Amino acid sequence: MNLDRTTSRPLFAPTARQTNWLIAIGLLSLGYALYLRYLVIELSSVGLACQAGMQTWLCSTRSLVMVLFNNSVFGWVALGAAAINLIRPTLPVFALGLAAAAFGVVLYNGGLAALAAAVLILSFARPVAVESEAD
Repeated sequence: MNLDRTTSRPLFAPTARQTNWLIAIGLLSLGYALYLRYLVIELSSVGLACQAGMQTWLCSTRSLVMVLFNNSVFGWVALGAAAINLIRPTLPVFALGLAAAAFGVVLYNGGLAALAAAVLILSFARPVAVESEAD
């Protein structure tokens, strides 16, 4: 058995440009989740208006987000994306997991979203799949 350490596969490490995009995706997701929680879901005047029958995009968004966080969709999507990213690290799956975890932490799915964030951090220790060249 030949265990040559010089031919090991590189770890999952986004480049500087990719990291900037990931930071932007994470902060935008976090900001929008904070907006939804504190200015749409928890604001009593918006809740009363929506319950009174107001038909706006804000009330529709509020209803959709409430259904999603009541069923822990944000947490499960974040955990699923993080698990897939742990098995085979790719940037789009990492970005999806990051965005879903940001939504989940803010929108009442903290346990699953925090676990997903931990699994996403673990994915940095995984090697990237290298495509073999056909001879």
